[in-house]
Amino acid sequence: MKPMKPMKPIMSDAPRPVSFAEAFRFWLQLGFISFGGPAGQIAIMHRELVEKRRWVSEQRFLHALNFCMVLPGPEAQQLATYLGWLMHRTWGGVVAGTLFFLPSLALLIGLSWIYMAFGQQPLVAGIFYGIKPAVAAIVLHALHRIASKSLGNPRLAPAPWAIAAMSFIAIWALKLPFPLVVLGAMLAGAVLARVAPGSLAHGKGHAASAPGVRGAALIDDDTPTPAHALFSRHRLAAVLLAGAALWLAPMAALFFSYGWSGTLTQIGWFFTKAALLTFGGAYAVLPYVNQMAVGHYQWLTTAQMMDGLALGETTPGPLIMVVAFVGFVGGWVKQVAGPQALFAGAALAAGVATWFTFLPSFIFILAGGPWVESTRGNLKLTAPLAAVTAAVVGVIANLALFFIAAVAYPTSTNGIIDKKIDGIALALAAAAAFALWRLKWGVIPVIAASAGAGLLLRWFGLAWARGAKVPGMRRSMLEVSP
Repeated sequence: MKPMKPMKPIMSDAPRPVSFAEAFRFWLQLGFISFGGPAGQIAIMHRELVEKRRWVSEQRFLHALNFCMVLPGPEAQQLATYLGWLMHRTWGGVVAGTLFFLPSLALLIGLSWIYMAFGQQPLVAGIFYGIKPAVAAIVLHALHRIASKSLGNPRLAPAPWAIAAMSFIAIWALKLPFPLVVLGAMLAGAVLARVAPGSLAHGKGHAASAPGVRGAALIDDDTPTPAHALFSRHRLAAVLLAGAALWLAPMAALFFSYGWSGTLTQIGWFFTKAALLTFGGAYAVLPYVNQMAVGHYQWLTTAQMMDGLALGETTPGPLIMVVAFVGFVGGWVKQVAGPQALFAGAALAAGVATWFTFLPSFIFILAGGPWVESTRGNLKLTAPLAAVTAAVVGVIANLALFFIAAVAYPTSTNGIIDKKIDGIALALAAAAAFALWRLKWGVIPVIAASAGAGLLLRWFGLAWARGAKVPGMRRSMLEVSP
């Protein structure tokens, strides 16, 4: 009887090592296809890296994701940075994180230029007239999605709902600044952790199963932590010093070139603060950006902020890239490089906003990654951070209400609020909400359809006014200028 052939070991089907060049090509491709917001971007990375390429196992992927979820900043971009760092050291993380938003930055600079240079043309204005109601519906849909995931059942865990309600009242009725709301939520969470442990938990978390994942991964559950990912005080100090230098050098250059009150200097300082407060994703920090960029610095208007959010939704990369639009418009309006170089100054301002927004994310990952790798299986959300997550829902509710009011009561060019409700705009918002909730349309189809509707409405309004021979006649929000 012939002896049985030995079975092949299970690990024989593990993927081959990934070269830096191969990883570079993947991260570059991801930067152009990362639509769908954080959830969609994380889903793309999971499908490509865990299920298809098997570069990392399900448990290692979720462990990295859990860490990124409790950090301020765009979690999808931080996850890409973490995985790139885990596979190819510091440069791997820098390349992965940078390519995640670089294509979006280039696209947004180009679209922002078109918006500022040609946005007053009737047809372009019509497109953005249709987009604004869609943005209001998208924010409202995001509020529902985030609240359902982060607050849980109000009868089983009322504390998160109470914190969300108090944060809404604080920022809407009391006009408290966003950082103070975040601080108050963290203090409330710390108190609840002592007097009512577990009151902020609602039993939801990331799924641990990975259907469709076959074979071992290159970085598997039991793969030893690479040498470069081991915790070292020397490495931690080096990362913190490098991060401080990368922040201080451009900030000092802006200060000595433009002074502390200069627009570019203030853009760098403001977006540094915003980057440290983005718990809960882009929708959480947008109210703060809107509050300061529109109300305090007057870099842009609320209508322009809504248009920028729409552009951010329709381009790949993290939604927080709307900061590039804010920086571009601010640089254009303030003429940071002079009236003869509007585009150059605006593009520089967009780059400054992007640099100071994303730099902290790289520092968080490169500095905290080794500690996370040493504590695999033990990472938990603390009560203060859980309270911040609940407060984020109230903050987003304020943003949704603010945008709906801006759609319903448009502001004229002289800043006076129109007392008449714009029924057409509200009808567009309702249609966009129906498409999102009931028809399950994606964000891009909703914005595209809304833009088309706005374009048609502007065209018919223009034709109507010309036919009636009433120059400048107002058709709802359809300001025409034959």
